[in-house]
Amino acid sequence: MLLKIGAAKKEAGRVYSLVNINIPEAKEKVDRETFTFSLNKDKLREVMRKEGRYLLRSNLTATDPELLWKQYMVLGEIEQAFKEIKGDLLIRPIYHQKDIRIEAHIFVAFQAYCLNVTLKQRLKSLAPGLTPRAVIEKLKKIQMLDVHLPTTDGKQLVLTRYTQPEREHKMLLSQMKLNLPKQPPPKITSHGEAIVK
Repeated sequence: MLLKIGAAKKEAGRVYSLVNINIPEAKEKVDRETFTFSLNKDKLREVMRKEGRYLLRSNLTATDPELLWKQYMVLGEIEQAFKEIKGDLLIRPIYHQKDIRIEAHIFVAFQAYCLNVTLKQRLKSLAPGLTPRAVIEKLKKIQMLDVHLPTTDGKQLVLTRYTQPEREHKMLLSQMKLNLPKQPPPKITSHGEAIVK
């Protein structure tokens, strides 16, 4: 019984404090008189009065409370940005040895985040209800590849092609007012150098 009460306490979190539980002593019989529980109505009323309100403590005494609240909300946005970088974009730390590589890694991560935010804003107005993660999951099935075909004179014909979008991809692209680029023209390579035809 104590294990189950402990599990319920952990699951309930702060709400657990709203319940008064009387647990019998170690060798006492467990019945309706020794084991009781009731809702603490005074605490419940107090919690309901405070519901939806925040109390911010700060060492910034000369600051306007409205400015303090705005700074707090910006902090929430920064935390959300880190969550998206780690979650949706799957960006993880990579330990580089040179400063130029560190800067390049930060630049690429920042660009990915900017594109993610742009996609989120576009979805908000054109396809509400869709998340950037859902769109990326759907569209990542469209792939681009290079097809190399050798010719009889020792050259290679290179065709850069992307897979044709399926019906759901076309609907999604149409909803977002996006068009895939035209298939690029073929290239012929001669000893490693490309000759566009």
